[in-house]
Amino acid sequence: MSQLTVKDHNRDAIGFKYIYPVISRRSGGLSIGINFNTNNACNWACVYCQVPDLSIGAAPEVDLELLAKELSEFLNDVLQGDFYDRFEMEQDQRVIKDIAISGNGEPTSVKDFHAAIKVIIECVEAAKIPSDFQYVLITNGSLMHKTEVQKGLQLFNQYKGQVWFKVDSATESGRKLINQTAISTRQQRDNLMLSANLCATWVQTCVLNYSGHENDSLLSSVEQTAYLDLLEDISERAKLEGVMLYSVARPSLQAQASEISSVKEEQLEEVAEKIRLLGLQVKVSV
Repeated sequence: MSQLTVKDHNRDAIGFKYIYPVISRRSGGLSIGINFNTNNACNWACVYCQVPDLSIGAAPEVDLELLAKELSEFLNDVLQGDFYDRFEMEQDQRVIKDIAISGNGEPTSVKDFHAAIKVIIECVEAAKIPSDFQYVLITNGSLMHKTEVQKGLQLFNQYKGQVWFKVDSATESGRKLINQTAISTRQQRDNLMLSANLCATWVQTCVLNYSGHENDSLLSSVEQTAYLDLLEDISERAKLEGVMLYSVARPSLQAQASEISSVKEEQLEEVAEKIRLLGLQVKVSV
């Protein structure tokens, strides 16, 4: 067994297909990850992505019975077994902080998204986790317009789930560069609005240095203006929980890896202060 750290999000740590444990720097403890994209496929290709052999595509069909079996077994191991000792976890990290639907691609691309959410909630509620924890969906938000996704989020909301909605850029050129997606600015705004109206939603933004593309960074005036305009527009028409600003913590496994690097905490704080002036809560992590 190896010690879990914030820098190692190995999907195979416990040998399961769908379930993996991580120490989350944003949650501050044990995050139980759920990976629908076992084929390493995503409809975006972010330059900072840590997924190996990333391909463009959707998640394969989920084996709901196996998902339920793995999640139930892992929760029992954590709550009743010696999981924390085997993975040499620090005492202050020995608490389930969240059940995070994330993984190796865009989770909302799975065909049976609503059914998978239902299975997850049934298993977790049956385990009776004694501490406070949070259901989290980490998503690029590009498929919010789909009925199956909206049904899943409505159920998620009933159990106080949160959406962490990726917005690395509010310009089409920035998204093409950083996320390698052609989603329009209008579609991004509409999807973020949908998410905020369906479920508690945080905007999550990765700020990075990209060699040769300094004017396309969120640290540039053009990108910042578009980003702040987006946040202001949405927050005037719907409730946003706040913004999570972070930078690159683990090495990218994409072709652009040598060209990107982390920004300094003080640079994140400068952006954070401008967001706070809009009346939004901001969480900063490097």
